[in-house]
This record gives sequence, C-alpha cells and structure tokens, in this order.
Amino acid sequence: MTDESRTAALREQVRALMPQAKADLAQLVSYRSVADARQFPPEECHRAARWVADAFAGLGLTDVGLHETPDGSEAVVARYPAPPGAPTVLLYSHYDVQPPVDEAAWETPVWELTERDGRWYGRGAADCKGNIVVHLTALRALRNTLGDKGYPVGVTVVCEGSEEQGTSGLEEFVPQHTDLLRADALLIGDCGNFAAGVPTLTQTLRGNVNVLVTVETLSGPLHSGMFGGAAPDAVAALIHVLATLRDEHGNTTVGGLPADQVWDGAQYPVEQFRVDAGILDGVQVLGSGSISDMLWARPALTVLGIDVPPVVGSAAAVQPSARARLNLRIPPGVDPAPALKALTAHLESHTPWGARVRVETEGTGAPFRSGTGGPARLAMEDAFAAAYGRTATTQGQGGSIPLCNVFAETYPDAEIMLLGVEEPKCLIHAPNESVDPSEIEHMALAEALFLSSYTR
Repeated sequence: MTDESRTAALREQVRALMPQAKADLAQLVSYRSVADARQFPPEECHRAARWVADAFAGLGLTDVGLHETPDGSEAVVARYPAPPGAPTVLLYSHYDVQPPVDEAAWETPVWELTERDGRWYGRGAADCKGNIVVHLTALRALRNTLGDKGYPVGVTVVCEGSEEQGTSGLEEFVPQHTDLLRADALLIGDCGNFAAGVPTLTQTLRGNVNVLVTVETLSGPLHSGMFGGAAPDAVAALIHVLATLRDEHGNTTVGGLPADQVWDGAQYPVEQFRVDAGILDGVQVLGSGSISDMLWARPALTVLGIDVPPVVGSAAAVQPSARARLNLRIPPGVDPAPALKALTAHLESHTPWGARVRVETEGTGAPFRSGTGGPARLAMEDAFAAAYGRTATTQGQGGSIPLCNVFAETYPDAEIMLLGVEEPKCLIHAPNESVDPSEIEHMALAEALFLSSYTR
C-alpha cells in the first residue's frame, strides 16, 4: 500500500468512525470521574476506568487491567505486543476530570455531551476524555484498515485516574513497573493545538508549586465597630501579602525568582490571545513581556482560592484568620525546590503587622522540555502534515504534567511528544468546556498514520 493510498484509506475510516467517537465521548462524559471522594463517589472513577479498559480490550489489546496506584486511584493499562523488530508506542491520557467549578455557569448539562454551534460540550470533553477517544478512534481505524494483520507496532495504552488532583499516583507507579510500560515513543495525549486546525507539538511545560498560606492575627472574631481600626484584620493582612506577588503591570514578583525570560519560538498574537482568553473590553493583558513570554517562559502566580467569610451571611466583625491557595507555575530552567523556598520566604517576609503566617506545601512538579529530531518526531511531523494538510508548528504550554519528567527519567532513550485536542477554545478546567469534533477527527487520523509508519 502506498503512502497516499494508506492515508486515503485511514482518512475514510476515521471519518466513518466519527459517530462512534461521539458515542464513546458521550459515555465517558457521563461518568462524574472527579478523583476526590469529598466531591463525588469513587465509584464514578471506577466505572470510567472499567469502561476505558473494556473499550481497549475490544480493539484487540491484551493484558488489559486496572492497576491500583499508591494514591488509591486506578490506572488502566492495555497492551499489544510489538511484531518482531517493530517499536512500541505508549499512548497516554487520563479519565479523571476537574470538578464542574460552578454548575450554574454552565450553559449545557455538565455530565451530558451536548452539541452546540458545531462543538461538543461537557466536562472532560477535551481534558482529557476527548484524547482517550482519539486513541480509540485511531486504533479502531487501523484495525479496520489492516484487518487480520494486527497492529504494525507494539501499543501500550495508559489512562491515569488522578491526574487532575496531582496526587502522584501514576508518577510513583511508573518506576515500580518499568517493564510493563516500556516504550520507544510516548504520545502524551493531554495537550492541544495552537488553534483548531493548526497541528502543534508542545515543546515545553511549566512546572508548579502549590501552597496553602494561612494568616492569623486574633484569638477570635471581634465586633468591627468596637475594635475595627486598631485590631489587626487577618483578611486585610492576607490581601496585603497577596498583592505583593505581582507588580503594577501584572508581572509575578516573587523575591529571588527570575521573571525576565524570553520565549524564542512561535509567538502568540495579542489580539488572538484576548479572544481566546475572553478578556473584557478595556481590561489589560498582564506583563511586560510578549504573550508567549508570559505564558511559556516566565513564572506566573495565581490565587486559586481564598477562605474568608462569604458575602452572604458575613457579620460586622474583624476576622482572626484567613487562608489562600496559591499556584506558582515555573518555566524550564527553574527547579521547584528553590522556587518553593523563594515563595515561602516571600510570603513570610511580606506579611504585615507581625501577623502569624503558616505556609504549607501542597505539591510541586518540575518543568519539562521535549526532545526534537528523532525518528518518532519525524514520523509524527509527516503524519500531522498528511492529516491536516499543513506543516506542524510548536508551542509551549503553561500547564504542568509532572508525569513527563518521570517518563523521561525512567525511559531516557524514549522519544516523548505532547499533543492532543485541547486547543484554547476548549476552556479546559472552566465552565462550558468543549471540544471541536474536527480536532478529534484530524488528531485520530494523524495518530493512526503515525502508528502505521513509525519505525526505529
């Protein structure tokens, strides 16, 4: 079969499989698989894991099972042995999802895949159940095209069950099961294109440092009329220290942490970023660097949540304590341990009025940079060009996938590539998450072409 005829056959198969892809995604989205027992029953994650395992078993993968990881979550592993002399490819994704955040802000049902304006909406539709569907569709297209010949490469599928919680379950599992997951090329299906229709390989990931900071000033709440003005307000103290983490331009200003790095790759146009981010008219974009600098090359401090009395039900009282959850994203070249030390020292030194401050580490993850130029990378670039009809580009990613570093350390000779369906309009981690079905179709075709052409 020539390259052209193989591409045409796989393209036809993937297109014909799109109704099945939609049905698969609808089933996956229906599972409320938030890996946090405080919010949703653990059985929801188990049901999702079981469905994923059964789906890949139905495609001829053997040695399919649910493996408990050290954090209690279940990783789905399914394998197909490599033919003699052929490489093995690991296909990664995760079936757990972020919580809805604010169900009232959703315009469609959170746990029901809903088509609207050409997109498919629902929690996990893109991150990361859409990428599971890409793997399924690619393998299904290959199987339908090749028939009894089997897959041309070895395939190992790994679907994680607690990625969004950052509890390191699979990160600890991998070094303990090196032979189970060993591969020559790893496709990390948890990223996305620069824009829909623009094939993109993600070159870098920022690492992260998450902390909880608690400020205490009083033994208990006090009447704001009788004591306000002289009694130290813990909420005001917390607001003060949080305000020192950015300057007037929005640059992150953690003492001892460099924040002047420059991104030397593809640039993100300001106008496009404003649209993608939904920035309101008249509101400024943050930072002194370019958009690419701010997203991919420099640290970024985000306040994820604050524990203070809510507006409704609040009393006229000076508060004795307040707490915030902070997320510091760090670019390649910055190690998480020194970054944590710098952030802790900054918070402690900038807390006013002698207030007591406690900084607790919630979790850290190292940044990551993928390699270029290997046989798998070249095969994927060719597959992207054939599937999308244009040359692939590269970008950084502001998010963190600590597992990539574990894979790189465990399998130093393997090529790792980051890709997926999570383009900016998907609004992952936010209300109204969605996926462009054409991204599932094109990405599944690219993956099927890669699996049919990759050789070491």
